[in-house]
Amino acid sequence: MGSEHSQIPGIDIEEKVIEVSDFWSQYCACIDNNVNITLFIGDLFANEPFWSANSALEKFSKNLMLYRHPCIIKYISSWHKGTKYYLAVEEVRPLSHVISKMNTMEICLGLHSVLKALCFLHEKAMVSHNNICYTSIFINREGGWKLGGMEYLCRYKDLSAEFLIKSRSYRYSKAIDTNEDKHIKHSKTPKDFLDVYAFCILVRDVFKNREEDKLGDIYNVTVFKEFCKNIVQNSDISQRPSLKNLLEHEFFKQKFINIHSYLIELPLKSEQEKTEFFTTLKQELETFDENVIACQLGDLLVSRMVLINETARKHFLPFLLVPRKENSDALFSEDTFRQHISPKLLKIFSVRDAQIRLTLLEYLPHFFNCFSKHDLQMYILPELLLGIKDTNDDLVSRTLHILADLVPILGAETVIGGKRANLFKDNRPKTHELPTLRKNSRNFKQENIVSEIINSNVDQLSLTSSMVELMQSQNELPERPRPDGEEGESSAEDIEQSIEEENDNWEDWDNPEEVNETNSDKGNADSDISGTEINLEPMDSHLPLRVSKPKKLLDINELDIKNQTTKSEEQNDMDFFQDMEPVIQTNNKYLLEDIEEKDLSVDSKLCANDNGNEDGWGDGWE
Repeated sequence: MGSEHSQIPGIDIEEKVIEVSDFWSQYCACIDNNVNITLFIGDLFANEPFWSANSALEKFSKNLMLYRHPCIIKYISSWHKGTKYYLAVEEVRPLSHVISKMNTMEICLGLHSVLKALCFLHEKAMVSHNNICYTSIFINREGGWKLGGMEYLCRYKDLSAEFLIKSRSYRYSKAIDTNEDKHIKHSKTPKDFLDVYAFCILVRDVFKNREEDKLGDIYNVTVFKEFCKNIVQNSDISQRPSLKNLLEHEFFKQKFINIHSYLIELPLKSEQEKTEFFTTLKQELETFDENVIACQLGDLLVSRMVLINETARKHFLPFLLVPRKENSDALFSEDTFRQHISPKLLKIFSVRDAQIRLTLLEYLPHFFNCFSKHDLQMYILPELLLGIKDTNDDLVSRTLHILADLVPILGAETVIGGKRANLFKDNRPKTHELPTLRKNSRNFKQENIVSEIINSNVDQLSLTSSMVELMQSQNELPERPRPDGEEGESSAEDIEQSIEEENDNWEDWDNPEEVNETNSDKGNADSDISGTEINLEPMDSHLPLRVSKPKKLLDINELDIKNQTTKSEEQNDMDFFQDMEPVIQTNNKYLLEDIEEKDLSVDSKLCANDNGNEDGWGDGWE
């Protein structure tokens, strides 16, 4: 300490001054563009006789380095350069800059922290602070009060009337007991009477010109202010309580203050005490405002001692690390969680502790949306990619699950990196939507049923007439044109008949509605011919059936399929089998002509010779 070589490397000091006192100036600084600190800069040498051995800032630095407590400013480093002395501490602000924005609860916690620091100095270190006032108290980034201004700190054995007289001109005048030099001469006088008096003046100052809010009555602020006022006005120091008695006052026995104090002293508690504390902690915190809890207890609630405790992980963390949604019992809403808890968890992610990392991975999907994409990509993702290389299989497994959850948020290219290719194809069959039918589906279905019934009866009549003609044609077989049994080429009439039969077969594939319309135009068989009656009852009485009247046929030959004429109408519906219907086109017209008999030469030894004579047909064959 005190060497030029102990300067922090990579420190960047801001030009703007935060606070200027009689002995130093306070600045904000940053280390490696990452860690914010506070820097006190003062003169290395002072002309004042009280500071002949060491300057005020140098004494302040030595006492901070020697006396460490959670409620005292944290020492980082100190060095001198030229005629200047530098003291680096944690990031803090003067109390005077933020006191106007604090509520009663925050002030209660702050006074409790200062009082605990004083108890530590007097009971453990056996030293007296001697300068409790506004300028000796600082506020850290989390809102906690930290005791500073330790340039007047003195050990009990060195505390004398001479020391008090020499330092009186530099200390806060309102916090000085006018009879302190007289009281200190008595050996039976408790050494903490100086700081008790100064603390009561501090209580009066922090509540001065402050309107009482609703929390004032709850926390007995008025009673405690009156108690401190009586201490200051009483000149008999034997009636003055000790610092420990002040700490046990009803004002500091509030539930919230007890929770705050318990969390600070958690490492000192037994396992049984921790179990009882965390089992009921959630129910006790529900009675307070969530913003006060997040501001004052946020760092303590996500500390290492809480995250690794088994009872806390079972009974408390599910309500702490899960933002509140509808019908949820969580402590913090998403806005409060995002503002106060997320920044703290972001720092904890860089901690290389397996149990802490496993705890964070367990609840990380619940507060993904409380981080910005920049924080997820720049801070969370690198730590996760580091975690998959660990030898702990459980840690690697949970990390991979979290990386999978990050893909929809950051994208696969950001999460896994590298070039990607489309290696898998989507081979599902493509579905095409069928065109919407123009007619009402229900009416269309019923009309199809009716048309099928009508067509079936008409087909029976047509089949009967065709069978009659077929039997007649079989009785009147034409003569064989050749004696050798060859039928020869098919006639034009037979070809036309075969074409019509093929067309007949394809007509069964037509739309039932089209067949219905075609058959209705052809007409139905007469009741005398069919001998049957068709009784059709509609399926739905509200849907009228449009059935054409039966047409009387003068001749039964009109029912013959050869004589029927089809009427082509424009189709209203799409024919799905249109492309499957064969088209037979005949360019040549077949005319009936007299076919001359021609000689047919057949290269076969078994065929008879038509040009030969009748030799060989003798009587011997009989």
